Amino acid sequence: MRRRYTTFTLLLLDAVCGVGVFNLALLLRGLPGGEDFLFGSLILPLSATMIALYLVDGYSPRCDMLSVDYASQHLVAFGGATLFVLLVTHALLAGGYPLQTSRLVSVLAMIAYAAVSLGYRRTIHLRRLERRAQRSLLFIGDGPSLSSFSAECGRTGLGLRLHALETDNANAGAASTLADKLTELERTGQQLEAIVIRESASGVTESDSRRLTELHFAGVPTLTLELFYQEYWRRIPLYRLNPTWLFQEGFKVAREPVYFHLKRLSDILLSTVGLIAAAPVLAAAMVAIRLEDRGPAFFAQTRVGLNQRRFRLFKLRTMTVDAGSGPLYTQPGDRRITRVGAFLRNTRLDELPQLWNVLRGDMSLIGPRAEWDRLVETYEREIPCYHFRHLVKPGITGWAQVNYPYGASLEDTARKLEYDLYYIRHFSFTLDAAIVLKTIHTVLGGKGR
Repeated sequence: MRRRYTTFTLLLLDAVCGVGVFNLALLLRGLPGGEDFLFGSLILPLSATMIALYLVDGYSPRCDMLSVDYASQHLVAFGGATLFVLLVTHALLAGGYPLQTSRLVSVLAMIAYAAVSLGYRRTIHLRRLERRAQRSLLFIGDGPSLSSFSAECGRTGLGLRLHALETDNANAGAASTLADKLTELERTGQQLEAIVIRESASGVTESDSRRLTELHFAGVPTLTLELFYQEYWRRIPLYRLNPTWLFQEGFKVAREPVYFHLKRLSDILLSTVGLIAAAPVLAAAMVAIRLEDRGPAFFAQTRVGLNQRRFRLFKLRTMTVDAGSGPLYTQPGDRRITRVGAFLRNTRLDELPQLWNVLRGDMSLIGPRAEWDRLVETYEREIPCYHFRHLVKPGITGWAQVNYPYGASLEDTARKLEYDLYYIRHFSFTLDAAIVLKTIHTVLGGKGR
């Protein structure tokens, strides 16, 4: 209930703010339309902005709107919405549309809109954090699961007090029952945000189930641990995976054949346009690489793709010619990276040749990272059900790439797999659009390697 209230409040504020700033901009510039209050004509910029903000979690109460990351994603969303509005307004709509009078007014209005909307988001989120500091989670499960969940809450900065009911604690006495635990929390004035229950938790009676149902409909939801991971952290925990899990749960990609084909058509179109547009940049990069050490401009490596098919991936070479004899992973300050290569990596220009792999059908623009076949052999031995990520084509960018830093260990790979599985399960245009905006944010911020 509280989450829906926050989302509705932000939507209402965005609508009022958008109408206000556009009418004020027209009035101050003394342009036609400034005398009459505009509303219907503003549906286009308001809709474009709200959709863009939705894609960067601008309406999610769980998004940290005080962070620098969110601020930059907010601005990227407004930048994308502004370009879309200008394109539609001045290239597609017939004459007479009020916002066609001045591009400058539209741009300035969107800039003011971005600043004001970020301001009240930060204010609302700050107040929500103050209230949230008094709220708690109740975890029901065994000791090892509790320890792991507690560590993950700390690592992600969840900001909620954690209470626990250990179902394998034989020494907990009478207080170990769910009814007693809930009574204890009520007596001490603890406000529960949610109850998280481990799927294998024992000792939950029929009366406990009825009590949890009452709380759920009273605004305190009970979430399985897996569902909590998906809703709060947008990942699928690896502990849930086993050889039959795929058949129990299924993946959305298997139920979306239309979008699967539309995605391929967009890959062909965008990769073709991208290769043509990037040709001058590629040519300049190739010359710079050759001049630095006289080595080849391109780097090719065998990667694993859809249905575990091997293919040759192409990138601009960013390391010394003999780099293959060194460690498998690159590290910060890796001396094998050339000066030109460092620039190409920081700007992500070294990824441009992968557009050829996309055009050929080896890859998609968006999907799990295409991993080196030598590493995949290790990952499949060490990480349960790692092969699930090969149910879709690998991508130049993806959900794991924009949510988790460059992986340089087996543990990092396991973490990224959780995001990859979330992408595969929630495969959709909306998620792909969100990844595009987050990728722009990542590239502009110079993040990743």
